Amino acid sequence: MRVLIVTSGSMGDVAPYTGLAARLCGDGHEVTLATHAPFADAVRAAGTAFHPLPGDLRAVLPQAHGQDGERSGTGPRALAQLLRIAHPLIAELGDGIAAAAEATRPQAMLLSTMVAPLGYQVAEAAGVPWAGAFLQPIAPTGAFGSVLLGGRSVGAPGNRALTAAALTVSQGLYRGPVMDLRRSLGLPRQGLRRLRARQDGGRFPTFHGFSTAVVPRPRDWRPQLEVVGYWWPAPRPGWTPPPELAAFLTAGPPPVFVGFGSMATGQGERLAGTVRAAVERAGVRAVVQAGWSGLDVGGDDRVLSIGEVPHDWLFPRVAAVVHHAGAGTTAAGLRAGVPAVAVPVLADQPFWAARLHALGAAPPPLPLRRLTADTLAAAITEARRDDYARCARGVSRRLATEDGTARVADWIRNRE
Repeated sequence: MRVLIVTSGSMGDVAPYTGLAARLCGDGHEVTLATHAPFADAVRAAGTAFHPLPGDLRAVLPQAHGQDGERSGTGPRALAQLLRIAHPLIAELGDGIAAAAEATRPQAMLLSTMVAPLGYQVAEAAGVPWAGAFLQPIAPTGAFGSVLLGGRSVGAPGNRALTAAALTVSQGLYRGPVMDLRRSLGLPRQGLRRLRARQDGGRFPTFHGFSTAVVPRPRDWRPQLEVVGYWWPAPRPGWTPPPELAAFLTAGPPPVFVGFGSMATGQGERLAGTVRAAVERAGVRAVVQAGWSGLDVGGDDRVLSIGEVPHDWLFPRVAAVVHHAGAGTTAAGLRAGVPAVAVPVLADQPFWAARLHALGAAPPPLPLRRLTADTLAAAITEARRDDYARCARGVSRRLATEDGTARVADWIRNRE
């Protein structure tokens, strides 16, 4: 079967789908992963065909609240601003998804959170089954607050109401692009609310690629919303660590990892002094990843600055991970069984940071706006306590028993 997987975002929004694609390829399906051009090599390394989508999230994130570490990156105003600056990216994604479908002629489509409202229209026009393949639990529930607003609970009724409101606001971003796309595809005009009800609550499922050990499936979710387990990034065949990294890891006790992924774009120089001082005050060694911020603290016997390194290789070799609490990095740390210091910035990151703390795998979250050398040093020192490591290892053992790709593979097989 020809399967088209579509996703948009940063590496954390792409890497899990390389593992899902590799599983489906292994089952004999012809799989194409459509995403942004910078991720072409990672997709092809997984043995999956690649199709480019227009746009690049790196042009959007520097304008979002919280990137400078001085303002909150969550809440209604921050969400509204993020949606507003993302509008140009959303507007061009629809045509990109349509082009990917025209080029690949899929018989089934899997759609990530950001592309789903547009991808549903393309799948309808192509007459093929679709399924959501989400990394975040965005559907309303009384179990926790809106993930788009940071996930803070305000009681079951309030949680459901706020999540529904946040979804309504975010769906407004898609109104024009969806209507334009339906018109170009020759589909009948329909209201966005009716389309959303039919697409989200219809006969096709939405799979959530995280574990119930991390986020239990809400009891008030409709049956089509399934939590199936993590989709781990595909291994990179033939990859070997840089010699300086291998040497650093063996030259002393396990270091702490520090990296903010796609966050704090352009703030690397400012953050470097904070990170370097925190490492010295905590009395630890550290591996510091540049990420999109360009974070570089130099190198000596205490710290090493690195570029891109697979987290599934590096994290089992460190004592703790300091990260922005993106969905993918959070999952990688739990899989490795190492404690975390979560430094959330925006969107769903406060939600995952809170989950890490609730699981006992991390101390209380340290938002980027409160990051100083002293607060980071204290958080690193606390995270290295035995009880956090013990809890992280317990979650890791649970995750090792799960196969998040199996349910999606079954659904695809049953479409044949």
